[in-house]
Amino acid sequence: MARYTGAVCKMCRREGKKLFLKGDRCYTNKCALERRAYFPGQHGPTSRVKLSGYGLQLRAKQQARRFYGINEKQFEKYFVMAAKKTGITGDNLLRICESRLDNVVFSMGFASSRAEARQLVTHGHFLVNGKKVDIPSYLCKAGDVVAIKKASLESEKFKAIFEAKHSIPAWVEVNAETAEGKIIDLPERDQISVPVEEQLIVEYYSK
Repeated sequence: MARYTGAVCKMCRREGKKLFLKGDRCYTNKCALERRAYFPGQHGPTSRVKLSGYGLQLRAKQQARRFYGINEKQFEKYFVMAAKKTGITGDNLLRICESRLDNVVFSMGFASSRAEARQLVTHGHFLVNGKKVDIPSYLCKAGDVVAIKKASLESEKFKAIFEAKHSIPAWVEVNAETAEGKIIDLPERDQISVPVEEQLIVEYYSK
């Protein structure tokens, strides 16, 4: 599946807000948005663009995609799934994105960023309910248990991750001693920190 391999800091600058794509670096003064808070490109520092209604909807959709690291086709697929569920479509969409295995791994503090979580999942370091899953887009459910493989715990990568402090959301619980976490329930909207207006995304796809 195709994925973006360019400079991720340009994404934050393009959207004009932090998408936290580089983990701990985003919280320091090394963050590109702190040093260059304008659009990338030669006209970035002087551009003053007033967005139309469609432009605002497009930017909301792009921000959500980039925040979770999802390509266009898959994000549209998630919207169709969300629209078919009962409840608020925007909330359903974000809940689906949050239930991706790479996002769950990040939320449990087993990776410093979603991009790193995606890489670790692809390399086969995680078990879901005791079975190896190496698909970042795998959709987890309430009650699922995600664990780091015992052989992987000896790597320097995971030792460094566990030494760092991570904020764990209320919808998951983590046992650091056994290096596993459980999804208590899929998150409600007020438990999701994604910096977008999901109603604009619904309007974008509803045209």
